[in-house]
Order: sequence, then C-alpha cells, then structure tokens
Amino acid sequence: MTGELNGAHYDCIVIGAGMSGMAAAIRLAMFERRVLVVERHNAAGGLNSFYSFDGRKYDVGLHAMTNYAPPGAKGLPLIKILRQLRLSRDDLDLAEQMGSRIAIPGYSLSFTNDFAVLESEIERAFPSQIDGFRRLVEHLKAFNETALDIQEQSAVAVLSEYLSDPILVNMLMIPVCYYGSARENDLDFSQFVILFKALFLEGFARPYEGVRVIIRALMNRYRELGGERKMKCGVREIITENGHASRVILDDGSEVTADKVISSIGYAETLRLCSDQPGDAGRDNTGALSFVETITVLKQQPSDLGWKDTIVFFNDSETFDYRRPKNLVDDRSGVICFPNNYRYSDGRRLEEGFLRITALANYDRWATLEDTEYQSAKQEWYERLQRRALDFLPPPRVRQKEHTTPPMVAHKAQARFVLTEQTAAQDMFTPLTITKFTGHLGGAVYGAPNKVKSGRTHLDNLYLCGTDQGFLGITGAMLSGISMANLHVLGAGS
Repeated sequence: MTGELNGAHYDCIVIGAGMSGMAAAIRLAMFERRVLVVERHNAAGGLNSFYSFDGRKYDVGLHAMTNYAPPGAKGLPLIKILRQLRLSRDDLDLAEQMGSRIAIPGYSLSFTNDFAVLESEIERAFPSQIDGFRRLVEHLKAFNETALDIQEQSAVAVLSEYLSDPILVNMLMIPVCYYGSARENDLDFSQFVILFKALFLEGFARPYEGVRVIIRALMNRYRELGGERKMKCGVREIITENGHASRVILDDGSEVTADKVISSIGYAETLRLCSDQPGDAGRDNTGALSFVETITVLKQQPSDLGWKDTIVFFNDSETFDYRRPKNLVDDRSGVICFPNNYRYSDGRRLEEGFLRITALANYDRWATLEDTEYQSAKQEWYERLQRRALDFLPPPRVRQKEHTTPPMVAHKAQARFVLTEQTAAQDMFTPLTITKFTGHLGGAVYGAPNKVKSGRTHLDNLYLCGTDQGFLGITGAMLSGISMANLHVLGAGS
C-alpha cells in the first residue's frame, strides 16, 4: 500500500466534503472524535460549490440559501445550525432577497421573506382559495416533518384536500419541486413541508461572495477543531465483513479503519462502494432528475435593465410537468435567478451582473453525444434558454445615448438583441458536469426518490447523511449531517 494514511484508525470517516459531510465532521470533532473527511475533488461543497473560469468565480447550485432567520429569531433551522456548529451569523454574511415570483401564463404570485406578501398575493389572484390556503399553512406549521417514522403521503394529494383550484396547486409545486424534489410530478408530503417552510415561511438569502463564504466558514471551523481531511482522494471501496464496514480503501491505495462511517455521496453511490454489493446496487432507488444551467455575466446590474426579481420560477402552461424530459432539455419550465438582487449590507453591489437559468435535462441523451455534438448542443440550449427567460422577464430598459437620455423599454423583438449586447461572458453546465464533479449517478441533483430518513444502511456502522437521508437544500444538508452525527455516533442511537 502506498497511501500516506495507510493503517490509520478513526472514530469516524466521513465520505464527501459537501455541506452535510462537513457539518457531520465538525459536530463530531467538537466532541473530540478523531475524524477524517475524504473528498475526491479539490474543492469542498459538493453540489453547492464554485469554480473559476476565465478569471471569474461562478457558484454551482446556489440560487439562494433557504431557511433565512432574521437577527433575534429563535428555534429556526438556521439558528439550530449556528448553535450546533458554534458558528456566528457574521460568518455567513447573509443578505435577504429583494423579492421573487412564480409565473405562469395569466398568473403571477410575488413573495418575499415576509410570508404575508405571498398570502396577500394568493388572496388577490385566487380569492376563492384563500381560506383553504390558510388552513393548509396551519397544517404545515403543526406537521412534524423531521420525525423518522412519518407515513408517506403524496404532496399533490394533500394540497388538493385544501385547495380546489389545480392552477394554484401547480404554482405552489413549481418552486418546491425545483428546490428539492427527486420524484416526478410529486414528492412526499414531509419533503414538501420542509421545502415550503424553507422557501416561503423563512425565505431566501445569499452571502455577498456566494457559496464559498459558507464553505470557508465550515472548513475554517473544522480546521480549528483539529479535524483531518484528505482532498483529491475519494473512497475506492468499503470492505465489508459480517454486516460491518471493516476497512475503507482510498483512491491512493491507503487502507484506513473506523468505528463508524458516514457517507454523504448518495444512497446508490454508497452501496456500490461496498464489497458485498453488486455493481448496480440501488438501481431501484436512483434519481432520474437532472438539470442544465446557463450562467450569463452582464455588463450592467440586472436592476439597471429593469430586472429586479431575485428569482423567477416559471412554467409556460397551467399544467406543470416536472419529469425527466425526452429531449436534451425541457425549457417549458425552470428557474431564473439574479444573484445581484439581494439586500447586501453597506450598499454593496456585485461588480458584474449575473443571470442564471435552470431547466430539467435528460442525462442519458447528453451522455450519447460526441464532443462536437455536445458543444453544439450546449450552445443551442444556451440560446434557447435565454429566449425562454425573456418570455417571463420585463423587456429590458436601454439607453440610446449613455447619460443623456432616459432609459427606453426595448420592444420584445429587441430584447434578445439587448441581452446579447449586454453579455460579457457565458458558461453552461449539463448533467454530465454534475456527475463529473459530484459522482451522482445520472447527474441526479436531488438524489434518490425514496429517502432513507433513518440514515441506516445494511451495514451496522455505515450511515447516510445529506440529500438521500432526506433534509434538503444547503441548510437542510447541514442539519442532516448534524442530526446523523448526533444520532448514530454521539447519541443513544449509536
């Protein structure tokens, strides 16, 4: 064996340096457990990371951090994370959203971090549904979505018990699905509750410098506690004996042992590392939903062009079809995000404008393309998604002569030309990019459709945390890591 860690023993090995893995590792290190985090890539963050391209840093995955908690709030998920990891609010530098929308033909619902705005919008647009909506919200607030023994229910079915208008049901499902559903056209009601609270009852925020602020805070905290990590080196195999993970073999050939192993890389992905499992283990619970995302750098602030929304969730018909598309991309629905449009403190503004567009994609179709076809398809779908976004944004404002004339609203036919003229740089990632940098099978961003809420696997000392355990989003991922570390390593559940 040639690896530098060969023969080392740990209280716990954490596979993956994403948000959930790092939170689990920090929690264990706080209680003086000897912990090793192994990460196959050179950057932490997992599905919520960043990369550099042509001198710019681009966020991956972060449209917004959900579950915002204002100063002085108590009992909210973000507050629990700060307390459990001994982090300061200042470490995250969070700024609230300016305001977002759900848009379909003929209907638009605005919302902010003040839930009363969404409630009033629903009363305006769907007056016959407001009483049912208020009853639904009371049911959501009373629901214990974190219980590990909850009976599964269809979210669409539960919503339909309270709301008789399918258009409103669809509009509420659009942002919830795009922020965390691993199931086609539905999700378990407990997952819906987690996401509804995260998006609407608590709301959106973002660090001024993006996701790397959160990653840096976690990494710094882990280092302070003396935790060990091995970057650019993943797990090759988990050797199992008598229902127990006895050894972990790393990519560099090192063999290390641990009392417990926590994996944040996904259900099927974890099973396929185990020596007692077949190569297609977990195939009956592998996610099929993936995405493409375009990133456009603008020469102006989006608000200067008349684009003041933080996020727009769009769908081009009253029916919402959230499933794996037959084509490379389904541009009928998606997410438009302007990272500039947050209430950054001290009057700060991002130096450049950013426009991000996300839509459903088919991993298998992308995987069949030769390189030239792949590059051509990326350009084609980049342009198509730009056009689609313009359908749901106000026509951009332009000046005929800088500083001498008031802005003019571009005619819809001119909007695409204006956007092209305002583009300083562009990039796009596909389902193949997601698999390359996260290892998720099929580029499945939200993982397995059936979550393993207990975090337990077939091995008595191997546990899951993160998306496939069932807590969603950046905040949810960190809560998952903390909860599984508490339950299976630190607590009575071990």
